[in-house]
This record gives sequence, C-alpha cells and structure tokens, in this order.
Amino acid sequence: MHELALCRSIIELCREQADRQGFRTVKAIRLSIGALSHVEPQALEFGFDAASRGTLAEGAVLEIERPPGQAFCMVCEATVPLEQRFDPCPRCAGHQLIVTGGEEMRVQDLEVE
Repeated sequence: MHELALCRSIIELCREQADRQGFRTVKAIRLSIGALSHVEPQALEFGFDAASRGTLAEGAVLEIERPPGQAFCMVCEATVPLEQRFDPCPRCAGHQLIVTGGEEMRVQDLEVE
C-alpha cells in the first residue's frame, strides 16, 4: 500500500510549511490526484487517518479532485479522454497513445489555523 507512504509525505510537507509559515493546525488538505496516477483515493483517505494521528494534520479533511486521464493519439492525431491506461483511442480504436494528463498527484492548498 504505497498510499500510506504518500500520506506520510503529505504530512511532512504540512510540517515543513508550518515551520515556514507559523501555523499550528491543518484543517483541510486539497489534493489533485489524476485518474491515471495509480493512487486509490479511498486507500489514501484510510491511510491518512492512521498516519496523521498525533500530528498537526490530525482530524484534517482530505478534499480530493480527480482530473480525468487524457492522451494524444498518434493515429488520428487527436487529444482524447482516457479512462484507463492501455485503453484504445475512443475515436479510432488505435493503441498508439501518449498520456498527456491525469497522472499528477499534488497538494493544491492547505486550510490552516
């Protein structure tokens, strides 16, 4: 479950920002986790509850945005939506796709006190 390691990294980022900016508590964390990122949002939420106990992020709410997958099809030369890796192009059924979106995982912002 790599989501637990991701949770620890998110908490570490919160701690670093608290040191820099002088806040004591994180109330909410807004994340952008692309549909093709190999991160399971439910597992991340479960892991975050466990990993955040006793930290400045304990009790914080995770707000997760899920940008869709997107790819450029080299066959029909179109940018197309992509639900899963290795799916064919929804326009031409080609398999020569270059993923162009939906792989990201980033902290968008923090709500703090």
